[in-house]
Amino acid sequence: ASLTDEERMVQDSVARFVDDAVLPIIRPHFENHTFPRELVGELAALGLLGSSLEGYGCAGMNAVSYGLICQELERGDSGLRSFCSVQGSLVMWPINEYGSEEQKREYLPKLASGEMIGSFGLTEPDFGSNPGGMLTTARKEGDEYVLNGRKCFITNANHAGVFIVTAVTDRSLGSKGISAFVVPRDIEGFSLEPGETKLGMRGSDWASLVFQDARIPRSHLLGPAGEGFSTFMKTLEGGRISIAAAGANVWATIARPTIGLGTDGQFLEMQRSTTSGTAWALLATPA
Repeated sequence: ASLTDEERMVQDSVARFVDDAVLPIIRPHFENHTFPRELVGELAALGLLGSSLEGYGCAGMNAVSYGLICQELERGDSGLRSFCSVQGSLVMWPINEYGSEEQKREYLPKLASGEMIGSFGLTEPDFGSNPGGMLTTARKEGDEYVLNGRKCFITNANHAGVFIVTAVTDRSLGSKGISAFVVPRDIEGFSLEPGETKLGMRGSDWASLVFQDARIPRSHLLGPAGEGFSTFMKTLEGGRISIAAAGANVWATIARPTIGLGTDGQFLEMQRSTTSGTAWALLATPA
């Protein structure tokens, strides 16, 4: 299906932003493992932070527009696309979907404007991204929860003012004993440790989260207690749009220089000589 006029306008606007603002400055950030924080305000001004949400300062675009945004940002830098995806899909979306009205009013406008950066804490050193095996715990004490544990490879962590985090609240209940929390950066007992050097996505900031008897009020639960597993699984579904869009950009980047290099006969011969005819077909499709 063809793109609508609005979707093409979004794609063109983000493409110009990438050409004019991202590509001229991104190489030093990549080489030095630094996040281009100076671009956050421009991303917000274009409505790219939480672009698919309605209200609270968000742009209310559709899912196709979000995919186009991610595809164009990926062309500029994987780390910048990752930042935008985490901010919108993994932080703002679950607050909007599961948060209290107080949480929405407190965080969504700041996240949409770029005044605040958010982060999503799932992966742990001992089990990867499988929430069912997490070791981080949240022990209920009166009207508070006491968090203990670690999260690693957490995107946006060093710049974030708020974190969406899961922890086990009742291990005997399995996946039904996992809860999600909105965790402010400045609570006592919560600290960061620097992430390791990366080979790729160097413009994407990351760190480890460390909780040592970190106390947060019960009001910081994101959704009901015991529903954190479901919350995070549904949140990750939306985040996969960004990953698919990034893959589409990679294909397009490979394809553009090859289009028109061979005749139709040569293309058909290449297609016959490989077991991955679909791959050749994709390479021959103009982006």
